[in-house]
Amino acid sequence: MKNNYRVCSKGVWDTSVPGITFDENGASNYSRMFEKYRDQYPRGEKGNKEWLSFVNDIKKSGKNKEYDCIIGVSGGTDSSYLMYLAKEVYGLRPLAVNLDNGWSSDISVKNIKKVTKALNIDLETYVIDYEEMKDILKSYMKAGLPWIDFPTDQAIKSILYKIANRERIKYVLIGQDFRSEGTQPNEWTYGDAKQLKYIQKKFGTKKLKTFPNISFVNHLYLAYLKKIKMIYPFFFVEYNKQDAKKMLIEKYDWEYYGGHHHENLFTKYAISYWLYKKFGIDKRIITLSAQVMSNKTTREEALKELKELPYNPTTINEEIKFLIKKLGFEPDEYDVVWRNENKSYHDYPSSHAIILRIAKFVKPFISYIMPQLPSYFVQIEERNMDKQK
Repeated sequence: MKNNYRVCSKGVWDTSVPGITFDENGASNYSRMFEKYRDQYPRGEKGNKEWLSFVNDIKKSGKNKEYDCIIGVSGGTDSSYLMYLAKEVYGLRPLAVNLDNGWSSDISVKNIKKVTKALNIDLETYVIDYEEMKDILKSYMKAGLPWIDFPTDQAIKSILYKIANRERIKYVLIGQDFRSEGTQPNEWTYGDAKQLKYIQKKFGTKKLKTFPNISFVNHLYLAYLKKIKMIYPFFFVEYNKQDAKKMLIEKYDWEYYGGHHHENLFTKYAISYWLYKKFGIDKRIITLSAQVMSNKTTREEALKELKELPYNPTTINEEIKFLIKKLGFEPDEYDVVWRNENKSYHDYPSSHAIILRIAKFVKPFISYIMPQLPSYFVQIEERNMDKQK
């Protein structure tokens, strides 16, 4: 393996990343995907013009309504800054929506309250029954899947669509930035509603009554017929995460929570320990590569950071004990789950095969209902191009 080990000459993507290929100059297909995405969604004058067009549409659609958009908030840097940007800079009237899955850190909860109060933004918190949430997270761990926090991702997306539909709001603003976060390989993070139902039925002990799980068909219905669009403002406007943190701290007494997605304690464990130690997956490779390509850090600094552990070795044992207790594992049950065979999303029924078959034909349709084409489809295109070479 070491003899075949390679690192992308443009970023720090390496041979641990699924489906990676290299050209004659050592540049990977992932760097090509990043460049294509960056060209598709430019910043500067062109990006600002496109964003202002969205702002105009959002204000028109929200006329005579209490809110003109929804912002999903977590207490993290991106969503906190997005609230400021939407309300203070562009005069939008957002409803902030937070999903409470029982794992938010105290700091993140305080951050949400501080920013929404200061900006006079209404906040709606959707609380999932913790016994359900606990059960489904354990189900994903028992299934041996790499991305055990998919249920949280799915619940967030589902509740944003549902509340938008209830309030007759046509625009949902998402605080994600591919320039600082990158796009994860499908093999590391894929999941869907069909697979979630199967996993819970096979490994779970509870019926999901409060857990929101929007199906692929219902997703298309809300996006196409109800015309609810998810917009990613940071694709277009100038955004520097470090500057945003500094502003939030000074303006709102906001607090930093210690790391990427560490505002949620289960997400922190899933990324920094479960993926890394059980599957050998270091998601920092993707994030740091994006930051190198965006000139937010140097390739040398990124490679140096990757030599450090993604978790704190002095506190990890206590963090795992906390997780075992909070999830309600029986004695030794966690150890059994940890030793179980590693699986992938291919090992369980899902909608992935259908999506792959129709991806080429539905791309124009997807582009219509999702103004920013999901990176999932960009990956499919690039890998198909590699196969044809």
